[in-house]
Formats: sequence, C-alpha cells, structure tokens
Amino acid sequence: MMFVLGRYSGVMNGEGISRRRFIATTGAAAAWLAVPASLRGQTTTTRPILGKGEHTYECVHDWLTPPPNIAWGDTHGLAKDAHGRIYVAHTVGSGSVGSDAVLVFDPKGKFIDSWGAEFRGGAHGLDLRKEGSEEFLYHCDTRRRLIVKTTLDGKVVWQKGFPVESGVYASEDGFCPTNVAFLPDGDLFVADGYGSSYIHKYGKDGEYKGVVIKPGSDAGFVREPHGLWVDTRGKAPKLVVADRGNHRLQEFDLDGRHLGFVTEGMRRPCHIHYNGGMALVPDLDSIVTILDKDNKVVAALGDGAPDDLRNAPREKFIPGKFVHPHAAIWMDKRDILVCEWVPIGRLTLLRKVG
Repeated sequence: MMFVLGRYSGVMNGEGISRRRFIATTGAAAAWLAVPASLRGQTTTTRPILGKGEHTYECVHDWLTPPPNIAWGDTHGLAKDAHGRIYVAHTVGSGSVGSDAVLVFDPKGKFIDSWGAEFRGGAHGLDLRKEGSEEFLYHCDTRRRLIVKTTLDGKVVWQKGFPVESGVYASEDGFCPTNVAFLPDGDLFVADGYGSSYIHKYGKDGEYKGVVIKPGSDAGFVREPHGLWVDTRGKAPKLVVADRGNHRLQEFDLDGRHLGFVTEGMRRPCHIHYNGGMALVPDLDSIVTILDKDNKVVAALGDGAPDDLRNAPREKFIPGKFVHPHAAIWMDKRDILVCEWVPIGRLTLLRKVG
C-alpha cells in the first residue's frame, strides 16, 4: 500500500546502510564457521547459512513458486493446516494470467491448488483455526476492507465490513483490517492496522462485540497494529500485538488492559507466531527474530537488504538477506517459512541445521 511504502522509505541513511552491510556480511560468515564441521555436510553449502548454535538455518529462497499462469504479487499471509498443506495469500502480480490470490502447496512445497480471485489486490492477513472437526481460514482483505471466513477450499462462511456499530468511524474508509487473533472461547480480535489503529472483538459467527484497544503511542494504546496473536504459554492467555507503528510488541490481557512491552530486537514487527516456548517475529525492517519464553532475542536471521530493494528485480536480491519480511510461520516445530512484502513476491524456507 502506497502510504506504507511512504512511511518506510528513507529509514536508513547512507552511513547506516554501509555499516549494516558490513555487520550482516561478517555475521553470516561467522555463523557458517560456527556450524560444527559434522553438520556442514548435512546442508547445501551453496546456500546461505543463517543464525548459530541451536538456531542455525539453511536459507532456501523461492522454496515455493506459483504455477506458470500466476505471478506472485506482494506475498502477505501464511497458514498451515493439520495435514501440512501451506496456504499463501498474495495480491497477484501485474501481468498475471490467473487471478487467484490464495495458493495451496503440499508439505514438500509442490503447488496443488489455487482459488480466491475475489481477494486479488487485497489478500493480506491469513490465519487458520480448527473449530470442532473442521479447519477454517480467516482472511483480511485490505482492498475490499473485509474480514472473511472461508473453508479450506475457499467457500465463504461469513464476511464483515467496517463495524459501524463501534461508533468510532466517520466512514468505511477509516477501516482496513490486517490480521486476526483467536481467543480460547471462540471469539476473535481484529486489528484495524491500515485504517484507524483500533482493535475490535468479534464473536465466532462474526457478530460485533466492541472496541478493545484504541489508537495511540502510550502504554495501552497502539499505532498500526499490523498483527496479533493470543499467547497461551503462561498461566493466563494474553493478547500480543505487533504494534508496528510504535516499533514494539505490546502485551494485553484478554480484556485489553496493558501488561507490558517487548522492545528488544523490535524494529517494525509485522506479526508473531508461537512454537512451544519460542516466538517468531517477522519484521518489515529486513529481519526475522526469534524470542525465547522470556521474550529475549535468541536469533536474528537474515538481517540485510541494506538498500530498500522492494521494487528491485530478483537478481538484485542478496542471498541470505531479507528485504521486507511480512509473515512467518513455524513449519514443523523446526523449520520456518517466511513471505515478504515485495511486488514480485518471495517465499523463503529456513531449514534447521542439525
């Protein structure tokens, strides 16, 4: 979206770019040398190695590719079902013959299906939840400004537009949802990340329940709440918001009361995904971060793209360096899949070494 690009451009000056390039390059070399010799033979050495120690990954760019009739647009959302099938939400690239905005791949990365032409240009957040014996996808469509629940093959269950009941919008143009999060009781939170920065609560059938969190920069308020997740690692579940405009993660109880911040390693966090005690944070500012159970940084992966390469051709991308990570998921409690906000799309597999 153009206003997002406008906020991003010019983040780093030339001096900062040069220093980051040096640090990222030497860091990648050090990470490779840190891999035990016994493990180096287990990976493809022509591919970059990211991280170190127990958080060492082989970087496989373009692990997922679309069929010949579809060109990636901005690759925005990721989800994985109980059978290991992977769902990718993208905006559809210019010149694409096909218009399907949701592509489905098998666990080995082979394309198997596509649907969702109605999401073209707006496919953004994508989250999956099991409800009873079925699984459903929840989409945030930034073009049509809709929250949409579908079956795994794209049949619409319900969809909701801007919440006029909230009383906080002058018009529907003020609402633009980016991601959802699921509560243990079946309700869901919706982040108005590209609209007016409210977080709303809905029932499992789409009924509106109210404003939970309001816009701002102080504790208890959010600005550009791009992604969110309910963290169930502790004694009580809590809502964690990728408070991107405020450069932090922010924690709330399920009634929207502020609990704390996570700022270490955070630049412009887009989303968050959990795997046991670990948290995965794709960050628009060229990095993917892993946090431990205490929200301390244990890995900072792919820090690079010292220049803004968003609109560059594929050959200009730097191996082992991210441009704009937008979503990331744990694949099998080991590997990581990352999609990036670039108009020619990119899906990178981080395959754990060892």
